[in-house]
Amino acid sequence: MSALPLVTLPATLPEGDLTGRVVMVTGATGGLGSAVARACMRAGATVILAGRRVRFLEKLYDELKSIGLGEPLIVPMDLESATPTDFEAIADGIGNEFGRLDGLVHAAAHFGGLTPLSQHKPDDFLRAQQVNVAAPFALTQACLPWLAKSADSAVVFVLDDADLTSRAHWGGYGVSKAGLERLAAILHQEHDKGAMRVHAVLPAPMRTALRREAYFGEDTLKHPTPDGTASAIVALLSAAGGFARGAALDLRSTPA
Repeated sequence: MSALPLVTLPATLPEGDLTGRVVMVTGATGGLGSAVARACMRAGATVILAGRRVRFLEKLYDELKSIGLGEPLIVPMDLESATPTDFEAIADGIGNEFGRLDGLVHAAAHFGGLTPLSQHKPDDFLRAQQVNVAAPFALTQACLPWLAKSADSAVVFVLDDADLTSRAHWGGYGVSKAGLERLAAILHQEHDKGAMRVHAVLPAPMRTALRREAYFGEDTLKHPTPDGTASAIVALLSAAGGFARGAALDLRSTPA
């Protein structure tokens, strides 16, 4: 049973206007994360790029700046090793700089490959829970006071297809994605009214490194880039996102 109701896109995707908004994207150097960062900046947001590899963050920073999308901020963040104190320091730094946070997109993910549980390395199983569930919880919790200061804010969690990830060999990743959906559902129940909205998005297959690793026999190039999913996330972050409050936006039947 799904923890969140599923909704689909309206016939016309709402125009996502993020002018003046401050949005943090985790996993910003990944396929989806970088697409979300670009889309948010095109929509007018000030974007905070969060990721663990500074060199890749700097490369994305230079790319975004060179194509005239403004100047993002870089926040090095290793979700595997960061402590609650680290997340609080990051959140307070953002709050002190901007006075609020208008959007938080959890695009980071750890996937260690398809492995039977009998052969699953315990360290990698725990790593998936940390990066995919525990860190999003701790970072969101640290950011809640600043999200509450926004007149209209949104937290977006990126899910995966439970019909697939609940099957054999999906191991720690499958367990963690189920936990992430439950986390989103509980957070929504606690914030079902007020200025802060909770969303989840269920992407269609995308041309990403994670997809290539999980479906190594597949021609990943036949799938669209993550740009369509990024546009849908921008809509959720904007004032138009209320249609999917407390739900998982199911993009599996629409172009990604």
